[in-house]
Amino acid sequence: MARLVIVSNRVAVPEECGKAVAAGGLAVAVKEAFTAYEGLWFGWSGNISEEPSEEPTLIDRDRVQYAVVDLSPQDHEEYYAGFANRALWPIMHYRLGLGIFSRSDYAGYCRVNRIFARALAKLVQPDDIIWVHDYHLLPMAAELRGLGLSNPIGYFHHIPWPAADVFNTLPASNDLLRAIADYDLIGLQTDPDVQNLSRNLIDTLRAIPLGGGSLMVDGRRTRIRSFPIGIDVAGFKDAAEKAGSNKVVRETMAGLRTRKLLIGVDRLDYSKGVPERMEAVERFFASNPDQRGNVTYIQITPKSRSEVPEYEQLSRAVNETVGEINGALGDPAWTPIQYVTKAYPRPVLAGLYRAARVGLVTPMRDGMNLVAKEYVVAQSEDDPGVLVLSKFAGAARQLPEALMVNPYDRFEVAEAIRTALYMPRSERLERWKPMVERMTREDVDWWARNFLSELENFRTVEREPPTTAAAAE
Repeated sequence: MARLVIVSNRVAVPEECGKAVAAGGLAVAVKEAFTAYEGLWFGWSGNISEEPSEEPTLIDRDRVQYAVVDLSPQDHEEYYAGFANRALWPIMHYRLGLGIFSRSDYAGYCRVNRIFARALAKLVQPDDIIWVHDYHLLPMAAELRGLGLSNPIGYFHHIPWPAADVFNTLPASNDLLRAIADYDLIGLQTDPDVQNLSRNLIDTLRAIPLGGGSLMVDGRRTRIRSFPIGIDVAGFKDAAEKAGSNKVVRETMAGLRTRKLLIGVDRLDYSKGVPERMEAVERFFASNPDQRGNVTYIQITPKSRSEVPEYEQLSRAVNETVGEINGALGDPAWTPIQYVTKAYPRPVLAGLYRAARVGLVTPMRDGMNLVAKEYVVAQSEDDPGVLVLSKFAGAARQLPEALMVNPYDRFEVAEAIRTALYMPRSERLERWKPMVERMTREDVDWWARNFLSELENFRTVEREPPTTAAAAE
């Protein structure tokens, strides 16, 4: 059986007892992929070292070997905090005004990808299938090809891929387009993402369409397809059903008393639209004064990337917004917005989702947004809540029964909150059932299986020896 090699920016190495250090969406997705393969997971350890070793540290856990490398302070600053998060991330999310390009950061980004590739190449076996994840590693296939690797290499892009006019504002855009064409299979979240990247390759690099999503770029064939990522539906549903015994969930519900709950769960990032959502909730209370004291909004927002100045500024802005709204609308017996920066484990989140009458998922732009799917799956089949969803989230294409909103229009979001709170049970069920059925079919296992099957099929087709007739031609 072929071995699966996963490459990602960060690696979640389980402890010896089996508990993972981190359990984000990528960690869960990769874990599912490894159930069908023995494998290797390679990437950054999360540690910064003055003199990092060129050789990765190897850790064996069950059927998977983890290979991790440290970064130097300069590498971390230029590759991660610099180009990846201050240039690529905002451009990919259509935030041109926040994109900061530095030649030294870009050189560091390419350098770290080269360091990773050299370390990884020593571990790769001829029959391995390589699956690279996310925007930190766009040049990885090109670096591996340069070292002589001919293995099938796939790439999955977890965030949006913008229109050409947006992506091409990045000074390094042509180099990155050429590099990404060295992947055999490129997976994106939605069909519009596929169209954006394909059109850019055709218009900018004169790629030749071959049909079925395949393109010929500089004599090399690549295929671009959408593979919308799913969640661990069975595990999340089970956690939601058992959450009533969780202490945090019990205490939260006791504090709410009879109030209805609105919930938002997002990493602190300007793409998530947290301050804009808070202003929409403020507008809801202003337009519906009878709901003051009867509805509470809990926003759970763990901090992230605090070393990037823009994120520290965002943190201050959100705190100021919370203070102003609570000060203007609240009273000693009721706080309109409960803002929490602590990260909660899945059992707690599942329980809070299940208890919330309205799930607010209103990013300004998102590749997929798994919180939307988690909220749907966590609901009670007898009395489900209502999902209010940004039309600019990738999940909107799989969850059309949600209440769709423009996150830039706080009046529209406020009206959707009112509609959701007053929606009769019959309509809530009518909207929820097709969404949960779709999520159950298209779970994280479905996503990983489809991508890897496509990548293996690509290898079979590409490596099949030519027939005599074909050779004669």
